Amino acid sequence: MSTIEESIDVAVPVRTAYDQWTQFEEFPRFMEGVDEVRQLDDTHTRWRTTIAGRTKEFDAEITEQTPDQRIAWNSQEGAEHAGVVTFHRTGEDQTRIMLQMDVEPEGLVEKTGDALGLTKRRVKGDLERFKQLVEERGPGGETGAWRGEVDQTSTH
Repeated sequence: MSTIEESIDVAVPVRTAYDQWTQFEEFPRFMEGVDEVRQLDDTHTRWRTTIAGRTKEFDAEITEQTPDQRIAWNSQEGAEHAGVVTFHRTGEDQTRIMLQMDVEPEGLVEKTGDALGLTKRRVKGDLERFKQLVEERGPGGETGAWRGEVDQTSTH
Protein backbone atom coordinates (compact mmCIF):
# COMPACT_ATOMS: atom_id res chain seq x y z
CA MET A 1 0.00 0.00 0.00
CA SER A 2 1.35 3.43 -0.95
CA THR A 3 0.55 6.61 0.92
CA ILE A 4 0.40 9.83 -1.06
CA GLU A 5 0.31 13.23 0.60
CA GLU A 6 0.00 16.40 -1.47
CA SER A 7 -1.25 19.92 -0.82
CA ILE A 8 -1.91 23.00 -2.89
CA ASP A 9 -2.88 26.60 -2.17
CA VAL A 10 -5.78 28.03 -4.15
CA ALA A 11 -6.85 31.68 -4.41
CA VAL A 12 -10.51 31.21 -3.46
CA PRO A 13 -12.36 31.09 -0.14
CA VAL A 14 -12.63 27.74 1.67
CA ARG A 15 -16.35 27.51 0.90
CA THR A 16 -15.74 27.86 -2.85
CA ALA A 17 -12.99 25.22 -2.88
CA TYR A 18 -15.03 22.81 -0.75
CA ASP A 19 -18.26 23.33 -2.70
CA GLN A 20 -16.52 22.62 -6.01
CA TRP A 21 -14.79 19.52 -4.60
CA THR A 22 -18.18 18.09 -3.58
CA GLN A 23 -19.20 18.03 -7.25
CA PHE A 24 -17.85 14.53 -7.82
CA GLU A 25 -19.32 14.24 -11.31
CA GLU A 26 -16.98 17.10 -12.32
CA PHE A 27 -13.85 15.14 -11.32
CA PRO A 28 -13.06 14.04 -14.90
CA ARG A 29 -12.47 17.74 -15.72
CA PHE A 30 -9.32 17.77 -13.58
CA MET A 31 -8.45 14.18 -12.60
CA GLU A 32 -6.24 12.36 -15.07
CA GLY A 33 -7.49 8.87 -15.84
CA VAL A 34 -10.97 9.46 -14.42
CA ASP A 35 -13.54 8.91 -17.16
CA GLU A 36 -16.74 9.20 -15.12
CA VAL A 37 -17.96 9.58 -11.55
CA ARG A 38 -21.63 9.07 -10.76
CA GLN A 39 -23.12 10.16 -7.44
CA LEU A 40 -25.40 7.29 -6.42
CA ASP A 41 -26.62 8.85 -3.16
CA ASP A 42 -25.26 11.11 -0.41
CA THR A 43 -22.47 8.70 0.53
CA HIS A 44 -21.82 6.49 -2.53
CA THR A 45 -20.13 7.11 -5.86
CA ARG A 46 -19.43 4.88 -8.88
CA TRP A 47 -16.12 5.49 -10.68
CA ARG A 48 -14.87 4.51 -14.13
CA THR A 49 -11.16 5.05 -14.73
CA THR A 50 -8.62 4.23 -17.39
CA ILE A 51 -5.08 3.64 -16.15
CA ALA A 52 -2.32 2.31 -18.40
CA GLY A 53 -4.94 1.52 -21.03
CA ARG A 54 -6.99 -0.60 -18.62
CA THR A 55 -10.54 0.44 -17.70
CA LYS A 56 -11.68 -0.17 -14.12
CA GLU A 57 -14.93 0.47 -12.34
CA PHE A 58 -15.36 0.64 -8.60
CA ASP A 59 -17.60 2.03 -5.89
CA ALA A 60 -16.48 4.34 -3.13
CA GLU A 61 -18.17 5.34 0.10
CA ILE A 62 -17.87 8.73 1.75
CA THR A 63 -17.20 7.85 5.38
CA GLU A 64 -16.95 11.35 6.78
CA GLN A 65 -17.89 14.77 5.47
CA THR A 66 -17.88 18.09 7.30
CA PRO A 67 -18.66 21.20 5.21
CA ASP A 68 -15.66 23.44 4.55
CA GLN A 69 -13.37 21.07 6.48
CA ARG A 70 -12.99 17.49 5.28
CA ILE A 71 -14.16 14.61 3.13
CA ALA A 72 -12.98 11.05 3.79
CA TRP A 73 -13.69 7.99 1.66
CA ASN A 74 -12.76 4.40 0.98
CA SER A 75 -13.30 2.03 -1.89
CA GLN A 76 -15.96 -0.61 -1.54
CA GLU A 77 -14.77 -2.96 -4.27
CA GLY A 78 -12.27 -3.05 -7.09
CA ALA A 79 -9.34 -0.62 -6.87
CA GLU A 80 -8.32 -0.57 -3.21
CA HIS A 81 -7.85 2.95 -1.88
CA ALA A 82 -8.91 5.31 0.88
CA GLY A 83 -8.23 8.93 1.63
CA VAL A 84 -9.12 12.26 3.11
CA VAL A 85 -9.09 15.76 1.70
CA THR A 86 -9.07 18.72 4.08
CA PHE A 87 -9.62 22.43 3.49
CA HIS A 88 -7.78 25.08 5.51
CA ARG A 89 -8.35 28.85 5.45
CA THR A 90 -4.97 30.53 5.05
CA GLY A 91 -6.22 34.03 4.21
CA GLU A 92 -9.25 36.08 3.15
CA ASP A 93 -9.56 34.34 -0.22
CA GLN A 94 -6.91 31.67 0.24
CA THR A 95 -7.34 27.98 0.94
CA ARG A 96 -4.86 25.16 1.39
CA ILE A 97 -6.18 21.82 0.19
CA MET A 98 -4.43 18.81 1.70
CA LEU A 99 -4.96 15.34 0.24
CA GLN A 100 -3.85 12.07 1.77
CA MET A 101 -4.53 8.78 -0.02
CA ASP A 102 -3.63 5.16 0.57
CA VAL A 103 -3.57 3.27 -2.71
CA GLU A 104 -2.93 -0.40 -3.46
CA PRO A 105 -1.61 -0.69 -7.03
CA GLU A 106 -2.83 -3.75 -8.95
CA GLY A 107 -0.73 -5.67 -11.43
CA LEU A 108 2.80 -5.17 -12.68
CA VAL A 109 2.17 -1.99 -14.68
CA GLU A 110 0.52 -0.13 -11.78
CA LYS A 111 3.08 -1.37 -9.25
CA THR A 112 5.96 -0.29 -11.50
CA GLY A 113 4.34 3.11 -12.14
CA ASP A 114 3.80 3.61 -8.43
CA ALA A 115 7.39 2.64 -7.64
CA LEU A 116 8.57 5.23 -10.18
CA GLY A 117 6.45 7.93 -8.52
CA LEU A 118 3.85 8.18 -11.30
CA THR A 119 0.89 7.91 -8.92
CA LYS A 120 2.19 10.75 -6.76
CA ARG A 121 2.84 12.93 -9.83
CA ARG A 122 -0.65 12.20 -11.15
CA VAL A 123 -2.22 13.33 -7.86
CA LYS A 124 -0.07 16.48 -7.86
CA GLY A 125 -1.19 17.23 -11.43
CA ASP A 126 -4.83 16.64 -10.46
CA LEU A 127 -4.53 19.20 -7.66
CA GLU A 128 -2.91 21.71 -10.02
CA ARG A 129 -5.75 21.25 -12.53
CA PHE A 130 -8.32 21.65 -9.71
CA LYS A 131 -6.59 24.90 -8.72
CA GLN A 132 -6.81 26.19 -12.28
CA LEU A 133 -10.48 25.17 -12.57
CA VAL A 134 -11.63 26.69 -9.27
CA GLU A 135 -9.57 29.89 -9.63
CA GLU A 136 -10.83 30.50 -13.19
CA ARG A 137 -14.42 30.21 -11.94
CA GLY A 138 -13.70 32.28 -8.82
CA PRO A 139 -15.94 32.70 -5.76
CA GLY A 140 -19.54 31.89 -6.65
CA GLY A 141 -18.44 30.09 -9.83
CA GLU A 142 -18.55 26.59 -8.39
CA THR A 143 -20.90 24.25 -10.23
CA GLY A 144 -22.83 23.31 -7.10
CA ALA A 145 -22.47 22.40 -3.47
CA TRP A 146 -23.46 19.69 -1.06
CA ARG A 147 -23.52 21.09 2.46
CA GLY A 148 -24.65 17.93 4.25
CA GLU A 149 -22.61 16.17 6.90
CA VAL A 150 -21.61 12.54 7.10
CA ASP A 151 -20.12 11.18 10.30
CA GLN A 152 -18.33 7.88 10.60
CA THR A 153 -21.11 6.31 12.61
CA SER A 154 -23.82 7.10 10.04
CA THR A 155 -22.17 5.16 7.19
CA HIS A 156 -22.25 1.75 8.86
